[in-house]
Amino acid sequence: MKIFVAGATGALGKQLVPQLVGRGHDVVGMTRSAPKQDLVRSLGARPVVADALDPDAVAQAVASAEPDVIVHQLTALSGKFDMRHFDRFAETTNRLRTEGTDHLLAAGRAVGTQRFVAQSNAAWRTYSGGRVKDEDAPFDSDPLEKLRGVLDAIRHLEDAVTGADWLEGVVLRYGAFYGPGTGLSAEPGAEFSEAIRKRQFPLVGDGGGIWSFIHIDDAAAATVAAIERGERGIYNVVDDDPAPVRDWIPELARALGAKPPRRVPRWVGRLLAGELATAMMTELRGATNDKAKRELAWKPGYASWRQGFAQGLG
Repeated sequence: MKIFVAGATGALGKQLVPQLVGRGHDVVGMTRSAPKQDLVRSLGARPVVADALDPDAVAQAVASAEPDVIVHQLTALSGKFDMRHFDRFAETTNRLRTEGTDHLLAAGRAVGTQRFVAQSNAAWRTYSGGRVKDEDAPFDSDPLEKLRGVLDAIRHLEDAVTGADWLEGVVLRYGAFYGPGTGLSAEPGAEFSEAIRKRQFPLVGDGGGIWSFIHIDDAAAATVAAIERGERGIYNVVDDDPAPVRDWIPELARALGAKPPRRVPRWVGRLLAGELATAMMTELRGATNDKAKRELAWKPGYASWRQGFAQGLG
């Protein structure tokens, strides 16, 4: 197939494009930065430069590729992860999930694209109810203030993609990425890993927040499956082992050769890092991958973050 990957040089795009090329697909990779064209070529794709927030540029880029499938992996989450001001940190990503999604869909419709696969997130949607959620679990009706814009943008993306009745719209809700090229890896400068090494990511309160992880290679493999055979709908792309913070942070510290994390009461966590970070540590809910395994005929190579942290941090 002819496949157009928007966000080809991101953490997931850099794993996805070679997998698609290796399976014989003709891939065009969109990047906003002209100097990154060589990186796109090195991944095996043909580069095209366009600003995802410029509808005319997106329309021209997609028209030149005439893709069967558009893959939307656009985010702007690089740089220092600021939990205290997460609403501001996420502003550009919110625009990419709203305006960027609309531009790509319009461009795809104009050239007769048959399938659209978009990145969403499995973590932010709910902080209440059972410890693990499937795709049908509702969004929080009263989310934390700093999450409102993020959730509104995610809801827009998911509704726009799955509601486009002229194509097969597939949304992938990824778990927390780890592995090469991500913020949680063994590579120098990986922000999340550095915070663990410096003991700047303490266990807050009871550490009861449930996280679902996915290795970046497994996320790319699930995306390939969705591109090739996904039907309209939403799929959680996570491993088999949702786990509380109190379990996975000490294991991650061991895998990185770091000292055990500090422990602080919830009120101290709220004072130091803010309410959102504290809720992530104590109230977050995980996700199930049953639907993705059943309907996409996919399963994660690292069934558990335990194995992945030990063997797959890169």
